[in-house]
Amino acid sequence: MHVFITGGTGLVGTAVVAELLGNGHTVLALARSAASAKAAEAAGATTLRGSLTDLDVVRAGAARAEGVIHLAFSNDFSSAQAVARSVAEETAALTALGEELIGSDRPLVTVSGTPWVPGAVSTEADPLPTDGPVGGRGRTVDAILALASQGVRSSSVRLPRTVHNNGDGGFAGLLTQIARGTGVSGYPGDGTQRWPAVHALDAAVLFRLALETAPAGTAWHAVADEGDTVRDIATVIGRRLGLPVEQLPEESFGPLGAIFATDQPSSSAHTQQALGWKPVHPSLLEDLENLRP
Repeated sequence: MHVFITGGTGLVGTAVVAELLGNGHTVLALARSAASAKAAEAAGATTLRGSLTDLDVVRAGAARAEGVIHLAFSNDFSSAQAVARSVAEETAALTALGEELIGSDRPLVTVSGTPWVPGAVSTEADPLPTDGPVGGRGRTVDAILALASQGVRSSSVRLPRTVHNNGDGGFAGLLTQIARGTGVSGYPGDGTQRWPAVHALDAAVLFRLALETAPAGTAWHAVADEGDTVRDIATVIGRRLGLPVEQLPEESFGPLGAIFATDQPSSSAHTQQALGWKPVHPSLLEDLENLRP
């Protein structure tokens, strides 16, 4: 299959491109810079220059492909305004991709986070949150899945709070960045809240499986670790960086502080059974041992 991918040079995207190419697919990658284009081409993809805000380019990429995987997101969490801007840009791009594929029966695989359910482990059957700092992403993904009724084989891979590789990535990666900047490996709340996680190489396999086989309008969980406590995550980070481990106020973690403090374990039992996906790479706590001071 000839696949158009956005976000193909990020932590997850790099792994997805390699997974696709290693399984007989070809890849056209959206590249917003010369450096991104060079990286994608070195990996074996062809490139299309543009960003998520270049909607005509995004549509052209989808038109040239037999399937689409959307991963790009600015990941600017510096302020509530920056998060809202990132969500709005993604919404416009995903809407353009979906409109281009209507009536084609081609796959469109998009991405979201796993939902959180108070007092329970979330599953694929739980709805995405549609309010809060990133609620717009949930509304957009719901709209893309609804395109199943208009001839788009749309599906969503829900990524956990940390997608990691070599000790970096996701919420745990943000904790590491904050720790390096402040000199304290901190955690919000009482530290018993749980975050799910997955290795990027395992997540990449699930994106490929969804592209190849997922029925229209379905959601899947790329979860390997159902929930490591934030205190355990911060403890490993502190030990690897040689920093003290301390509880910090939610506001120390910026606009995502309230989400950081939320207990949000998640399961992938249905995904593993239905799609035959089996995570095999190191767990988050194991992978964090790769951190260097």
